[in-house]
Order: sequence, then structure tokens, then C-alpha cells
Amino acid sequence: VQLVESGGGLVEAGGSLRLSCAASGSTFSINAMGWYRQAPGKQRELVAKISSGGGVTNYADSVKGRFTISRDNAKNTMYLQMNSLKPEDTAVYYCNARTLAYLIWGQGTQVTVSS
Repeated sequence: VQLVESGGGLVEAGGSLRLSCAASGSTFSINAMGWYRQAPGKQRELVAKISSGGGVTNYADSVKGRFTISRDNAKNTMYLQMNSLKPEDTAVYYCNARTLAYLIWGQGTQVTVSS
């Protein structure tokens, strides 16, 4: 399985971005998926995660009410809709996918929120 993120960029505080994570390869083996982020000098942290069918989601407290995770299994793609962005949301955002044997990561996409 390979994961490719897209949709990052520079946005002003209060703005919105939509990240995408496209999966390819043995996508039938993917179970849960998630978004993580890593700001400079900080550890990578969980942003949101979603179950295999999309019915169960979890969010970090810092993004609840502002971010929405979703997935379209027919398109092998996961999304992160980010609204009301804050400067502290600035980070490299990574998607991951869990299979029975592996945890796969994408290469990351930069999100920069200016104040």
C-alpha cells in the first residue's frame, strides 16, 4: 500500500483547507486510517482517525469542532476538512493506514497558517 497526501498550502487564520490521502496498491487490506501532524521541534501527534467503514471517528481535543475526517473507500481516498484554521495548526500533516501487518505512512504535506 502506498499513500500520497495533497491539499496542503498557505492560508490565513480563519481559513480552510481540505487535505486528501490517496491510497494505491493492496488497498483491500486497509483497515483504520488517520491523520497526524508534526510541527517544528515537536513530536508527531494524532489529529483524527477513522474506522475502516468510516462510521467511527476520533479527534484530538485541539481540532474538535473545526476538523472533519472522512473517507471514500470506492475512491481509496481519505480526507481532512480543516476549517477555522489557527496559526498553531501549522505543521506537516501525514496520513497513515493500518493493515493487519503494517502501519503505512505518507510523505506528508505542509500546512502553514499565517496570523
